Amino acid sequence: MAPSRASSFFLLLLLFALPALAPATSVFQVRRKFPRHAGVEDEEAAEDHLAKLRRHDARRHGRLLGAVDLPLGGIGLPTETGLYYTQIKIGSPAKGYYVQVDTGSDLLWVNCIRCDGCPTRSALGIELTQYDPAGSGTTVGCNQPFCVANYGGVPQYCTTTSPCQFQITYGDGSSTTGFFVSDSLQYNQVSGDGLTSPANASVTFGCGAQLGGDLGSSSQALDGILGFGQSNQSMLSQLAAAGKVRKIFAHCLDTVRGGGIFAIGNVVQPVVKTTPLVTGMPHYNVNLKGITVGDVTLQLPSNTFDTNKNTGTIIDSGTTLTYLPESVYKNLRDVVFSKYQDMNFRNYQDFDCFKFSGSVDDGFPTVTFSFEGDLTLNVYPHEYLFQYGRDVYCVGFLNGGLQTKDGKDMVLLGDLVLSNKLVVYDLENQVIGWTDYNCSSSIKIKDDKTGATYTVDAHNISSAWRFHWHTSLTLLLVTMMCSYLFL
Repeated sequence: MAPSRASSFFLLLLLFALPALAPATSVFQVRRKFPRHAGVEDEEAAEDHLAKLRRHDARRHGRLLGAVDLPLGGIGLPTETGLYYTQIKIGSPAKGYYVQVDTGSDLLWVNCIRCDGCPTRSALGIELTQYDPAGSGTTVGCNQPFCVANYGGVPQYCTTTSPCQFQITYGDGSSTTGFFVSDSLQYNQVSGDGLTSPANASVTFGCGAQLGGDLGSSSQALDGILGFGQSNQSMLSQLAAAGKVRKIFAHCLDTVRGGGIFAIGNVVQPVVKTTPLVTGMPHYNVNLKGITVGDVTLQLPSNTFDTNKNTGTIIDSGTTLTYLPESVYKNLRDVVFSKYQDMNFRNYQDFDCFKFSGSVDDGFPTVTFSFEGDLTLNVYPHEYLFQYGRDVYCVGFLNGGLQTKDGKDMVLLGDLVLSNKLVVYDLENQVIGWTDYNCSSSIKIKDDKTGATYTVDAHNISSAWRFHWHTSLTLLLVTMMCSYLFL
C-alpha cells in the first residue's frame, strides 16, 4: 500500500545522535481477520461476503499502485477491512497506538489530537488514541536537517517557526496531512528467552492533522500506519541507522490455525533461497521468469514480465489477492482446467467460480512461479481455489484486464500466494526470499552481538498485547490482523 506523495520524501534519518548498538531482531505476532471459509449456505449472503473481500482488496490494491500511478477505479469501499495492525507505544509516559503494518508504504504516522476527519471509534474492537505532540514530543522544524533532507532543500513555505509538513495521498483517494515530530518509542529489550528489560529510542514520525477518504471510516479505523517499505524514512530504517536492528524482516502467515510470525532481524532457520530485488523501484519488485501449471510451462511472450512503470512483478503482503495480466490469466486458467473441458463457470464479483466435489488438491495442479536466481514459489490448489459455498469453488487469481489500463499488465502477488510460507525481506543485501513453512511452528533468529540464536514461536492472540524488544535481539511482539481471501 504505497503512497503517492504530493511532495517527494527522501529522508536521511541521521538526525538522531543515538549510541551505536549491535543490530537486533523484532518479531510480530499475527492472526487473520477472515476465517478459512465463510461457511454460509445462503447464496446472497455468500456473494455479499465475497463482494466485501473484493472491495477490500480493490482499496488495498489501489493504495499500493498509487505510488506508480496505477490507481484502480469503479469499485466501492469495503464494508469489512482485512489488515495487519500492531500496537506501538510512544511518548513519556508511553501511550499505546494501534497502527496498520504495511509493506507497501514507508512512513510511520499517527493521528494527532484534534485531528480533522479522524475517527474516534473503530469497528475492529480496539480503543483509538490520538497523539498529543505537546506532551513529550518535539516538532521538527522546516529548516532542520531531517526536513531539509526530506525535501532536498529548505522548503519554500519555510519560516523560522514553521514545522516540517507532510502530505500523503493514496491511490484510492484517501489521504493524511500533518507535520513531523520526534518522540520516544518505548520497548522492552530481551536479554534471553522470555527475559526483558525496558528500553527506548527516539524516532521521527508523522503527526496526522487531517484525514480524508476511507482512512477516516470507522469500519477500518486505526490510529495510523506503520510502513515497512524500503525508504530511509521508515521506522525500520531509523532503528537500523541507530544500530538497534538489522534492516531485515520476515513474515509467516498461517491459514491453518491463524496467526503467524512477523520478525525484524537475521532469520537463520529456516534457510531461504533468495532472488534480487529490482533496483530503483518503490515497491518490492522481483524478476518473474515463468509460470508452470503442473508439468506444463505457460507459453508467454518474452516481454510479459519486463519491469517498468506499468509492468513487472510486485510482492506485497498488504494485498489479499493475486493479479495477473489478462493474457497470463486466461492461459493459466485454460491449463488449470484442461481436464474439465465441460466446466461451467459463473462470475461472482469478478471471480470465476464453478461446482466441484471432492478434494481440489487431488483434482487440480500446483501453480509454480519461477524467479531470477532459481527461486520458485509453489501455490497449491487449496491456496488458489477457495470455497464459496457447498461444492462451489472460486479461482483466487484475478484477471488484471479487469483493472484500470495502468494496472492491467502488472503481476501482483499478495497473501493468496504468500501464506504458509516464511518470506524474508533482506534490505541490506537487496534480496527477498521464501520457503514453504509451517507458520504455526517457530523460527530461529540470531543475536549479532553475541552470536546466540533464539527461537521465536508463532502466536495467534486477539486482545492481549505484548510488546518486547531484545537488547541485542530486539523482539517487538505485537498482534497483527490480516485479511485473507479464503471464505
